[in-house]
Amino acid sequence: MPSIRLLTPRLANQIAAGEVVERPASVVKELVENALDAGAHRVDIEVEQGGVKLIRVRDDGVGIDETDLPLALSRHATSKIENLEDLEAVASLGFRGEALASISSVSRLALTSRTERQEAASRVEVEGRDMDASISPAAHPVGTTVEVRDLFFNTPARRKFLRTEKTEFNHVEECIRRQALSRFDTGFTLRHNQRVVQSLRPAENPLDRERRIGSLCGQQFIDNAVMIDAEATGLKLWGWVALPTFSRSQADLQYFFVNGRVIRDRLVAHAVRQAYRDVLYNNRHPAFVLYLEVDPANVDVNVHPTKHEVRFRDGRLVHDFIFRTLHKALADVRPDDHLKGAVAQSHGREAGTATGGFGVQAAMPGVNQQPASHPFADSVDSPQNAGFSGNPRPPQHEWQARDQMAFYQSLNEGGGTSAQAAMAESGDLAVAAPPPPPQDSSDEPPLGYAIAQLHGIYILAQSRQGMIVVDMHAAHERITYERMKRALDAQDLKSQPLLVPVSLAVSQKEAALAETRGDELLQLGLRVERIGPETLAVRQVPAILRGADTEQLVRDVLSDLIENGESDRVEAVTHELLGTMACHGSVRANRQLTIPEMNTLLRDMEATERSGQCNHGRPTWTVVTLSELDKLFLRGR
Repeated sequence: MPSIRLLTPRLANQIAAGEVVERPASVVKELVENALDAGAHRVDIEVEQGGVKLIRVRDDGVGIDETDLPLALSRHATSKIENLEDLEAVASLGFRGEALASISSVSRLALTSRTERQEAASRVEVEGRDMDASISPAAHPVGTTVEVRDLFFNTPARRKFLRTEKTEFNHVEECIRRQALSRFDTGFTLRHNQRVVQSLRPAENPLDRERRIGSLCGQQFIDNAVMIDAEATGLKLWGWVALPTFSRSQADLQYFFVNGRVIRDRLVAHAVRQAYRDVLYNNRHPAFVLYLEVDPANVDVNVHPTKHEVRFRDGRLVHDFIFRTLHKALADVRPDDHLKGAVAQSHGREAGTATGGFGVQAAMPGVNQQPASHPFADSVDSPQNAGFSGNPRPPQHEWQARDQMAFYQSLNEGGGTSAQAAMAESGDLAVAAPPPPPQDSSDEPPLGYAIAQLHGIYILAQSRQGMIVVDMHAAHERITYERMKRALDAQDLKSQPLLVPVSLAVSQKEAALAETRGDELLQLGLRVERIGPETLAVRQVPAILRGADTEQLVRDVLSDLIENGESDRVEAVTHELLGTMACHGSVRANRQLTIPEMNTLLRDMEATERSGQCNHGRPTWTVVTLSELDKLFLRGR
């Protein structure tokens, strides 16, 4: 066996660089983070050949004192932490003190810097196997410039794994996009091969922030985004989330920042998916730019070399806060919020801007609508909003829950009255006459007034904005679904004992979890007992899910508890069942509706949460503005 020997400083740094420096974008990330930690208000980035030939990052931060320059390129040397207490409450982006040393070991690196109290700047480079620092005088304003040339010139094996120049620059551009989204108070300039690709001024006010978001994420995103700003229990969440109709085929427009640091976290991803659960179309991904502010002592950022992952001290609290904030924001959006954006986007298209819109294609998944936050108001049950029903619907707390549960039972058992008959019994299929149209158009409801029915499927409505088209089945499906959820919540989740307990063979870890968290499972309507080292017995399940696959349900719940610390599986399965019942209980295609029925459905949509999408995430309505109609028919030309 070879004798043990001490690695040279350069080789040790090259090994460390394998974790820190994956490609040119990794270098850009580390250098820009250093600039931001130095208090820079302006960061200029210049790259050549995708960053392989040159990466130059210049900032106007506080700079580095000449006496500290020899340490600047040394491993484990940093000004950002000093002791364990600092490490447990890191407030800066960098803190390990190894980035510059790692980068300099696989490239030709030079650092020039000057502080405010220095008359002249200094330049430092490292040379030789021992990476000795060489310092010389230089001309430079207050701040720092780092030049990285010929990346991986001395590690050809690493260079072979680099992609094309275009691909590598795309990664660099994405890195700058994330940094620019994280720090609105800083200006950024990005040049590639002497060409300016991005130039962003500091964004100090809300309007400038939205402009930056539009520039970096696309104007369609900001036109279809709900503004979030919530604070509770020491946590603050703000930013923008897109409507479900502005969904993506892949998760390429999802940015989440914790104390200014962009992260990818499974707990956060689960909370967002849960918030979008019954409004997102199949296999689509939500879009968002969100910022979570939390006490640095309550989040551990030292869990991954790239610092893309974090660990929260109270993960459940963070998960619930994110979920509830997004869930409420998406529920609060109403048709009048959408229509404001429809008009704005229509004008944008007339002006030649590339905004997405409420045009003819808006009925397809992923097409864009403009929301804004709307004060939460559960007015769907008010008498004046008596829904697609006939008689004024009583308030939620007086609602006929026994009829509703009879409807559940009839569907579960496959007998009894039909879905539509059951809904009629509970007052959901009668007709209420709408109020007469107001003389003042300013009092016009958001979805206008019905004028016709098309092919027994669509309702055509007229408003001062233009023509509104509603998928009557999808819209009524959402209204029915939301009412069912409220009725079930009012009754609480009732459990039903099993005549024959279901026995499950599980791992010891799962068995122990079920034993220690039995009270939480009971709150979900599940009574699970441990009857052996690797055996569980399910003795009680939610009454509404008595026909579900009990074994798979319990296994999924235990998996969620292990993965996320909590489970919403019972709620998800329950809502899936309610969604199916709502679909069967809603008005079907080819049913001829009267004008009063159509108008009553429109009023219900205006008062119902998430009425812009059916239970499966498909759009329920769209608008074609007058300006778009004029353009189609060449009016005014």
